Amino acid sequence: MIMNYTETQKEVILKTLDFVKETLYGEGSGHDYWHVYRVWNNAKSLAQSELCNNYIVELGALLHDIADHKFHGGDLTIGPRVAREFLEKLGVEEEVISGVCEIIATISFKGAKVVSEMSTIEGMIVQDADRLDAIGAIGIARTFAYGGHKGHEMYNPGIKPKLHETFEAYKNSKGTTVNHFYEKLLLLKDLMNTETAKKVAKKRHEYMEEFLSQFYHEWDGTM
Repeated sequence: MIMNYTETQKEVILKTLDFVKETLYGEGSGHDYWHVYRVWNNAKSLAQSELCNNYIVELGALLHDIADHKFHGGDLTIGPRVAREFLEKLGVEEEVISGVCEIIATISFKGAKVVSEMSTIEGMIVQDADRLDAIGAIGIARTFAYGGHKGHEMYNPGIKPKLHETFEAYKNSKGTTVNHFYEKLLLLKDLMNTETAKKVAKKRHEYMEEFLSQFYHEWDGTM
């Protein structure tokens, strides 16, 4: 659904975009401003096919990684807190702030066997938009950027993937970057919420499978 924004809402979105750019520009782990920019565009595209509050979708997409728990000791409360403080300063109404903060608090993948479902269509859209940026060619690039940032081994045949049963186990995992495909990325296709995202995810999922096949083919250094 296309929403006609007021001038105040347009200004809030532009100020939010500036805030995100100022905060995350140049970040090197794949969770930078450009990641947010892509998720924002993904979310706007997905929202066109859904009956939703586009304003909450856009603000949720823009602020979803403003203080990612992965870089704050696993604290799931810091993202919603930073977003709330920022939006309150702009005079955004409580209903919108609550919707945005719920998205930020719930969006993250927390382990293969940990249920993390969105309760609103706005949240579902932003979650799908974020997960689409975690798979496919961009997803592959971001995965290796993050693995290098964290000092993880690229691949070690002796370390097997784990399907984590708790968020604590997932966030403390020391697995390899390639294992992350099996622990998260290859699972995302079947976790998409919207029909549009499911179609896009299928192609990106297949691309990752092709990449892994070629990776293993080259791994031993034989022709």
